[in-house]
Amino acid sequence: MVVDFYDIGTIDNEKLEYAVICCIYKGKFVFVRHKERETWEIPGGRREIGEVIEETGKRELEEETGAKQFSIHKVCDYSVSREEKTSYGRLFYSEIEVFGDLPNMEIEEVRLFNEMPTNLTYPEIQPLIHRKVIELKANRKW
Repeated sequence: MVVDFYDIGTIDNEKLEYAVICCIYKGKFVFVRHKERETWEIPGGRREIGEVIEETGKRELEEETGAKQFSIHKVCDYSVSREEKTSYGRLFYSEIEVFGDLPNMEIEEVRLFNEMPTNLTYPEIQPLIHRKVIELKANRKW
């Protein structure tokens, strides 16, 4: 498996299937746990038909964390290649100001961490995504 990162606009918008949102709340990293798993993941999900990828990012952030007030910024695009298949997505960074109730959907728990948890749902992908956001955030003011 290979994960690559690209400047915004390098990947054709039609190819972007996923939005992944690295979040901070009061200086801590926000991770979520799906109802059917015991592992942690960065909030995100699949783009719906006809949806603009920026709207996917906002919707997934709200659905998976219960965030009500937040800033959200485009970071970069990415690809994940496995064997013959490559999928593409957009990576976002968000600072959450206010949480509301967690929607009764697929997420069981939202938790704050000082560091990335070790028991990740996607351990081959999430550390790379997390590291990329931290790296780019250090060089930008959003």
